[in-house]
Amino acid sequence: MTHMEFTHPYFGVFLMLVLTFTAFIATTVAARYISRKLARLDTEKLKTTIYECGPEVTKQPNTISIQFYLMALLFILFDVEIIFMFPWAVDFKYLGWFGFIEMILFILLLTIGFVYAWKKGALEWHSIK
Repeated sequence: MTHMEFTHPYFGVFLMLVLTFTAFIATTVAARYISRKLARLDTEKLKTTIYECGPEVTKQPNTISIQFYLMALLFILFDVEIIFMFPWAVDFKYLGWFGFIEMILFILLLTIGFVYAWKKGALEWHSIK
């Protein structure tokens, strides 16, 4: 019968992984249980009271305009694609014509995406009426 060998070079790493995962799950469960027991549930009235001489609090729906989402998405999309150009610029002289044509195609693809977003009206800011 074979027995498990504790001399494997990665046994310590595996043991740390198991212990870390177990500690993470235990901490998450304990924090959730403790927070639910200690939380005050009668604070809704306090949240809607007038603070000193401020205006009366009115509840408003927590909605975010889709325009914020579209702008953020387009910013991240084009920002990350521009960051991809940096390694190309660093190794430009080693890539030769292949690298140049490849970057021209990449910029053409970026331009097509930008024009598409522009034509769809994703870059326009519409006021809420």
